Amino acid sequence: MTKNTDTTIRFSGLKSGLYTYNFTLDDSFFSEWKNEKILGGEVLFDVRMEKTERMMIFFFSLQGRVRTTCDRCLGEMEWPVEGEERLCVKFSDTEQSDDEDVLFVPENESEIDLGQLMYEYVAVRMPIQCMHDEGDCDKEMLKLMDQHEEHQTQDPRWEALKQLRENGED
Repeated sequence: MTKNTDTTIRFSGLKSGLYTYNFTLDDSFFSEWKNEKILGGEVLFDVRMEKTERMMIFFFSLQGRVRTTCDRCLGEMEWPVEGEERLCVKFSDTEQSDDEDVLFVPENESEIDLGQLMYEYVAVRMPIQCMHDEGDCDKEMLKLMDQHEEHQTQDPRWEALKQLRENGED
């Protein structure tokens, strides 16, 4: 994975205090992540960073829409995503915790790339199944699916098996 400098925050030289950043994740960002579920989109991230001498606390606020595929008709659709996340980043050359909300970076590090974290924050907001609202699916695809279903129920082998089963129950 190439490092996305658009989501990198350079923190070396910053004094303790509160800093704000704004990021827009767009189609080019999402295309870097080979995920069949997220085809693209536009998600705005407002990031507040509270920096102290030994750590940084990030507050993420995200809102936007991603493009995905409808699991019913396979047509493209948009899905809204929004939410808030918090991450604590501590400076240490040895990891000291298994807490997933704490990230350790080496003492000599001067910047942090938030790209993967922001991608994950979007991805976890995607449902297991994405479907258009009732009536919004691709009508041609639904018609093909109905024809396929009718064809399958008319398969003579299934009818023969049903006859054998019914005859065997007498």
